[in-house]
Amino acid sequence: MGKTADLLPGTLDMLILKAVSLKPMHGYGVLLRIRQISGEALEIPQGSLYPALYRLEHQGLISAEWGQSENGRRAKYYTVTAAGRRRLREETAGWNRLAAAIAAALNTSREEV
Repeated sequence: MGKTADLLPGTLDMLILKAVSLKPMHGYGVLLRIRQISGEALEIPQGSLYPALYRLEHQGLISAEWGQSENGRRAKYYTVTAAGRRRLREETAGWNRLAAAIAAALNTSREEV
């Protein structure tokens, strides 16, 4: 595997919700936070991030408010809504079940079948 891992379909929204649930932040900050919390394994292209932010905002899972970034520029800051927190809990539980099932399958030995 190269520097970054490929995302499975549907995981970008969950990662954005997780990043924004930790602290309200602007779009580029979301990119940096996902990179940080993934141990530098995930790097989201801006061309994927901004449509996802728009989609999550349109679905009522995040809300946005204009503010000023660290470098003095006007930026949209995102926060997770109650519906977004609920979706994050559901998606996290589903992801954990899937990851456990895949790990169990991959760790099965010849003697166990």
